Amino acid sequence: MKTALLISTYNWPDALQLVLDSVLVQTLPPNEILIADDGSDSKTKKVIDDFISKSSVSVKHFWQEDIGFRKSIILNKTIAFTNSEYIIQVDGDCILHPNFVEDHTAFANRGFYLYGSRVNIKQPFATEILMKRIKIFNVFSKQIKNKTRTLHSPFLSNFFKGKLGVPDKFRGCNFSFWRDDFIAVNGYNEDMTGWGREDSELIIRLTNNNVKGRRLRYRGIVYHIWHKINSKARLTINDSIQQEAINKKIIFCSNGVSKYINKEFFTD
Repeated sequence: MKTALLISTYNWPDALQLVLDSVLVQTLPPNEILIADDGSDSKTKKVIDDFISKSSVSVKHFWQEDIGFRKSIILNKTIAFTNSEYIIQVDGDCILHPNFVEDHTAFANRGFYLYGSRVNIKQPFATEILMKRIKIFNVFSKQIKNKTRTLHSPFLSNFFKGKLGVPDKFRGCNFSFWRDDFIAVNGYNEDMTGWGREDSELIIRLTNNNVKGRRLRYRGIVYHIWHKINSKARLTINDSIQQEAINKKIIFCSNGVSKYINKEFFTD
């Protein structure tokens, strides 16, 4: 199974730097690293170029023009390009536990997507963590909330089974899926621009296509760096698109990844 670690980012190079630092200490590296960049400037490019020089794994940087929050589009373009069978997706403000990739890979099974635990870094410590490039945490770390979520226990994680439906604990910043399941529902719905619901709407369509979700409790851990909340100006519109997918049991969105399959796209 060929795996890709997919990292989305936008104009926060200090956070991306720390996330990439955490990639370098993974117990099991992915087969490739894909960076989906929604229009960042040259500072982000420098961070990525420096990382490429250190990484033993192939790194591809996908970039699109900055004309607003278009995360769904850049993710679709990036996933269309790769031939990796399994995608492990995180946001560029989420530091990875050293076992993160290994955990997602270990539980990858056909007919399932996975979602891991998100530990929140407290606001007062966000700047310190970025400056000191702190990437390892435990239950005694003063910088984090949700301390029990940082417990890493392969034994306890076995008690969480898969099920259909959109889980309350699902976060798009930490989940993995089979690429062909993603293609089958036409990926992210590009009618959804601006912040909010693009990930959960995708999960609804995967669920409608009988793909179950499994929670990686006590495994698959990320540490979310505090930041100001993005504008929610489009949230009402995105909510209505999501509700339509629920009401009509939609599987395949019309405006999705299919337009990029077998086409070239700019990589840096």
